[in-house]
Amino acid sequence: MLMPVLGVLAGLALLTFAADQFVAGAARIATAMRLSAIVVGAVVIGFGTSAPEMVVSGLAAGQGSLDIGVGNIVGSNVANLTLVLGVAAMITPIAVGSSVLRREAPLSLALTVVFAVLVQGGLSRWNAALLGLLLLVALTLILRSSRGGTGNESLAGGVDEYVGAQRPSLPREWTRTVLGLVGTLIAAQILVTSASTIAAELGLAEGFVGLTVVAIGTSLPELATAVQAARKGQTDLIVGNLLGSNLFNSGAVAAVAGLAGPGPLSDPTIVGFATILMVGVSVLATAFMVTGKRVVRWEGAALLLGYLVCLPLLAG
Repeated sequence: MLMPVLGVLAGLALLTFAADQFVAGAARIATAMRLSAIVVGAVVIGFGTSAPEMVVSGLAAGQGSLDIGVGNIVGSNVANLTLVLGVAAMITPIAVGSSVLRREAPLSLALTVVFAVLVQGGLSRWNAALLGLLLLVALTLILRSSRGGTGNESLAGGVDEYVGAQRPSLPREWTRTVLGLVGTLIAAQILVTSASTIAAELGLAEGFVGLTVVAIGTSLPELATAVQAARKGQTDLIVGNLLGSNLFNSGAVAAVAGLAGPGPLSDPTIVGFATILMVGVSVLATAFMVTGKRVVRWEGAALLLGYLVCLPLLAG
């Protein structure tokens, strides 16, 4: 049992580092190619920050562990809007920009609901194609609505963090990107294999492991970023980034998992309590954002407490 546990810890550590290098390199290459900040923020960084979930869920599904893959998606969506948002809001109230309420909030909630409905029958390739198509529609709407140049902080504000002030060296950034992607793939393989072994040895459902250990692990980058931003008082991007992460999880990550290893789900908790919890949390967090255009400390505490209370129930 010791080796699988160490494998999970090592996989999570490598996954966090490698994925961050992949996103940084890709964002700098895109900037050097003179793509607009909006495109870099919405597409390049948006996809990149979902790389841990995407690679882990894709590999798990491709190896016949679709429950881990889907559990990772559902668990990550729940953790983003309870654990991550809750901890950040308890540090300082989180401001929510009007552009986020107009664009990311309804689109993220809508795609989350569609994903929750489709996954009830498992994930087929048709489901995966539909979710991928809906994500493309959502991204098109986001990019079109941002052409006016106002309210784009949630899309472009994170670009400077990855690009920096200096002109990037393309050979170095291509090396960083490729090595980051390779490291992400290796880390995901270690994590999926170790998590499957732990589930088998402890008699746990793979869905539960995906919903908890794997999902929390792949959400650690978002948690670290949100806590750092909250401590510095730079809260304007937190909600937009979390909603964007859930948008990509429910669209791109689910599409990759469904294409890599389509099939039914064997863990009834995923298609039952877990998806209901995911939709309920999404609705509640959105309601908190709409009221007063901020998430205050008591609301953050409620989200975090709800997560801690519901976590044991995910075991079924």
